Order: sequence, then structure tokens, then C-alpha cells
Amino acid sequence: MTPDLTSSPRHRRHRDRRLVALGAAAAMTAATALAGVLLATTEASAGTLTGSFYRDPTSAVNQWLAANPNDSRASLISQRIGSQPQARWFASYNQSTIQSQVTSYVNAANSVNQIPVLVPYMLPNRDCGGASAGGAPTISAYRTWVDSFAAGLGTRTAVIILEPDSLALQTCLSSTEKADRNSALSYAVTKFKQVNPSVKVYLDAGHSAWNSAADTASRLQAAGVANAAGFYSNASNFRWTADEVNFGRNVLNALGNGNLHQVIDTARNGKGALGSEWCDPAGRGTGQAPTTSTNESTVDAFVWIKPPGEADGCAAAAGQFVPDLAYSLAQNGIVTSPPPSPSTVPSPSVSPSRSATPSPSVSPSAPPSPSVSPSPSASQGTGSCSVSYRVDSQWGNGFVASVVITNRGPALSSWTLTWTYAGNQAVTNAWNATVTASGANITARNVAHNGSIPTNGTASFGFQASYSGTNTNPTAFKLNNITCS
Repeated sequence: MTPDLTSSPRHRRHRDRRLVALGAAAAMTAATALAGVLLATTEASAGTLTGSFYRDPTSAVNQWLAANPNDSRASLISQRIGSQPQARWFASYNQSTIQSQVTSYVNAANSVNQIPVLVPYMLPNRDCGGASAGGAPTISAYRTWVDSFAAGLGTRTAVIILEPDSLALQTCLSSTEKADRNSALSYAVTKFKQVNPSVKVYLDAGHSAWNSAADTASRLQAAGVANAAGFYSNASNFRWTADEVNFGRNVLNALGNGNLHQVIDTARNGKGALGSEWCDPAGRGTGQAPTTSTNESTVDAFVWIKPPGEADGCAAAAGQFVPDLAYSLAQNGIVTSPPPSPSTVPSPSVSPSRSATPSPSVSPSAPPSPSVSPSPSASQGTGSCSVSYRVDSQWGNGFVASVVITNRGPALSSWTLTWTYAGNQAVTNAWNATVTASGANITARNVAHNGSIPTNGTASFGFQASYSGTNTNPTAFKLNNITCS
């Protein structure tokens, strides 16, 4: 399927490189510890955003699903990707239509009382001529385009992910061109806020394995981040959420501005990165579902900036929806519902391992490991049911967990799973289940699409939670009041 570039644009490549010397790395480690001390007394359930994000029924994945309802991959892609809110990119230069495009998208989100996430991607010389080259012809034309974009924003809350690559990737720019770009970004921030004071504008901070926190903070300051809501990281990349939270804390510490916050792209980081691969790497998975409940005072939201299944430029043209990519991400994702058995997995028709355009001559170091390793799964049950409980990622006082139920008894048409925490865990957000709590007692009930579990079949769900002290896995589960043992 060829994407509509007026609404589903080409996505740029995110080179994965670490330019930090050992001395800078040590400084960052110290800054992390300092930031942890400074922020320890200001932890909150989230930053400054509240509400739910807009799920666009006309996104590329949902267009494909509507056109291919009988495809063997469709059910899983729908459950794990099509059901989630994702950002809308605006990357096709058309001065006469951009205002109406923005208005249409914002109004659709407003009509269901949800927050639209918009990605203006139009700076001249974007992606330094890489897989997503293009943009406005001149800086002057860009400012005119920004004016029209701003005119469509309305008056209600909207999130703007401003110009991916614009600050982290500047290797192709002269000093004059950098100054022009910074001026244009600052102009955009001011214009958007002037037209709609309710918008939240975030600037490009790359990701935790790219530029140092100090360098990133300097670039953000030059582009006018002081007038924005903050910055975003991990856009179109695969870095662990915990690493991005720590990186963001370092950047905020370097900025020294307590009014700024971070948002993190979790669309494809459910399995972390594959070494230094940035272009359609194999075996990645969808990450934390979009939410404003982050359990981290410095992080306003987890968002899906890069729509899963849209190519980086290796498996297909950048921004083109590729069902095999989406299916692979869905299979490996932590936004869960049970994957099909291996015998039903379609063979991929594309190989995402090939290179697109040459990367700059920078030797990337080994990828960082997550700052908190996922815990081993805790499986229980040899009788009529068994349960696998796993902490997939953990940071600060928050974590993401996934649960897989195996039914070894008669087929079920609905299910309720209960357990009790021994510590101070509190569930704040869930997907593929309705989860409620009464003190330490947790109850998870199926949602519409995963209530049926055949004999020897599975159902799964995930959730986000906070904790204090030790995050101990539960050791006893009941499925429909039957102990899994």
C-alpha cells in the first residue's frame, strides 16, 4: 500500500551512534545520580499532561486493516497496533492545504475528547538528505507553512512533536544553517503557543545512545526550548524506556529548568534495540501503550511517535506501511494479546536487515543495556491453569508487567484473574484487560476480544504500575476462583 503523504508521511532514519567519550560518560553517570537526588522528593504519577490520546481510524495501519480483513496477520496487528493511539505526521509540502489538514485532524480528536499528537516535519534539508529527505524549499517558506499549521490548531490541548532529527542530526549543516534552523524552531514554538496557549510543544532530543546529555541540552537551549513544554526522545528508535527516562533526567539537570518535561516514544521499544541497527531491525516489538500516567514526574507521556509497521527506509520506502513489519512488531510486543502458534506465523516477504543509505563515518559503540533489567518471569501452575507474570521494564518507582494465562481446563468464554501483592504495588494503567484493585488485591477481567480461552489456550494482558520498596512478583493466582497450582 502506498501511503498518503499528506497524512502518513515518510519517516526519517535515526542513526544509532554514541559520540560520548569515556570522560563524558562518567560525567553523565554522576549527573544521573545527582538528578535522582534532586527529583526524589518530586515524584508524581505523571508530569503536566492528563487525558487520553487520539486513535486515528484513518491511519495507515487502520486503512490496511479495513482493506484486508481476512489476512492471516490482521487480527494480531489490529489488537496490538491498530487499537493504539499514534501520532499523525505532516510531511508533504503543500502550503494551500496544510491548515485544513491540521484542522480536520484536531477537530476529529476534539470530537471524542482526546488529545491529538501532531508531528510537523517540514524543515529544509531534513534528515540531512537521507531516507526521508525533503521539507520546505527555504526557511522563509517554512515559517509561512508554520503560520498555516498553527492556524489549524484550535483552542484545546494538543501535543506537537516538533521536527524529528532537527537538533540531534545536524552533521550536514553549516554554522549559518544551524543558526537559521534554531531560529525557525524557536519561531514555530512561539507561533504555536501564541495561536493556542493550550498546546504542548516538545523539541528533538535524539535518544539515549546518540548525543550526550550536555550537548543535547545545549542544542535544545539554542532552539528555544525554554518557551516549550520540553523535549521528546527515542522517536523512531528502540531504546529501553528506563534508559530514556534516565537520559531525560540528565538533560533536564543540564538545562536547569524545572518547568520542562520529557515525552518518550515507546512505539517499538518493547524488546529494546538490536545492537546499533536503526533501520527496520528484525525482532523488535511494540512497547508501552501510549499514556499520560507515567509514574515519573519528569515524563509527561509515553507516546507512539513512529507508527509501528511503517518502514524506516530499508524494508520499504520510508513511511510505507509494511504488514510483515507490523506483524513482527505485534508478535514481539508488550502491548499484549496472545500471539498465534508458530505454525500459523506467516513467512515475512521482506528482509529488514539490508542497509538503505550509507551512515556517517562514525563507529557506534555497543548498545547500552537497560538501566534496570527486566525480571525473570514467575510461572505458576501444573493443574487446570497456569500463569506467567513478568516485569518487562522498570524505572524509578514505576514498572511495566505482562501476564500470560494458560487454561488447562474446559474452554472459557470469559475470565477473571486475581492475585495479591506482598509489597506496595499499585496498578495505574492496563491494556487487553480491565484491572481494578482493592488494597493489595488485584482483579483483572478480560476485554471483548480476548474473553475466550480454549483448553490449552492462552490469554494475555499488560499493565503499568507504581511501587515503593521492593517490587516482588506475586506468587499466587486464581482464574475464575480456581487456584492455579
